[in-house]
Amino acid sequence: MEPFGSRLHQALAKRGPLCVGIDPHASLLAAWGLSDDVDGVERFSRTVVEALAERVAVFKPQAAFFERFGSRGMAILESTIRQLRDAGALVLLDAKRGDIGSTMAAYADAYLNPSSPIYVDAITVSPFLGFGSLRPAFDSAALHGGGVFVLALTSNPEGSQVQHARTADGRTVAQLILDEISQLNTGAKPLGSIGAVVGATVGRTGEDLSRTNGPFLVPGLGAQGGDPAGLREIFGDSIDAVLPSYSREVLAGGPTVRGLIEATERSLDACRRALGG
Repeated sequence: MEPFGSRLHQALAKRGPLCVGIDPHASLLAAWGLSDDVDGVERFSRTVVEALAERVAVFKPQAAFFERFGSRGMAILESTIRQLRDAGALVLLDAKRGDIGSTMAAYADAYLNPSSPIYVDAITVSPFLGFGSLRPAFDSAALHGGGVFVLALTSNPEGSQVQHARTADGRTVAQLILDEISQLNTGAKPLGSIGAVVGATVGRTGEDLSRTNGPFLVPGLGAQGGDPAGLREIFGDSIDAVLPSYSREVLAGGPTVRGLIEATERSLDACRRALGG
């Protein structure tokens, strides 16, 4: 399959620079007038697909909100992934997996191998066990044309305890991750398939984002306090590689299809203005 970085570049050019989260948490289901159970999650997901599957470039289902309902919740996730991909959208599963050896290889098979029922275009991963521990995910992505987004500079206040810590050579942990990503993306055009997760509220951190040559998944916009207008300050000349991600801001437009479409159009317009596209 064509590399994820190329497919992402094409999708953003066609549908615009926006990733929409699919996060059926209890309070959102209640706001939609839905029950906090499998039926509520199924109706929620079906409405999002109906409204946005053919309009948005990338969707980011949060695995935990489906996993909490066991096998029936996972069946809904599988169906949602399949419907989104059939509609031409890319699916980036927010699973934040991270482990070692055969366990990490099993995660890679689960999400990045086309033979899997929960196969997606890309996943999020955590590098806490060491960047090298993620090698099975990188290898599977390379083999099957998938993408991997590594947590690097997150918006949560606890993240700085690890991400801003200094390594033996003086770099921050975040910079080490960014530099490792850049090595994996060397020579890739128009965009590498290994990306970094960088929160929209991190501001100027001092890290060098310019050599990464991969996409930046940027959560934290809208309800979480991030403003698209501030993205250029964070990413500078790498702004073309930014994938802005909205969840609550868009999903609050439900439960109607029209409401979701209007909320998506507002968010997409804001991102286009900020990114100059």
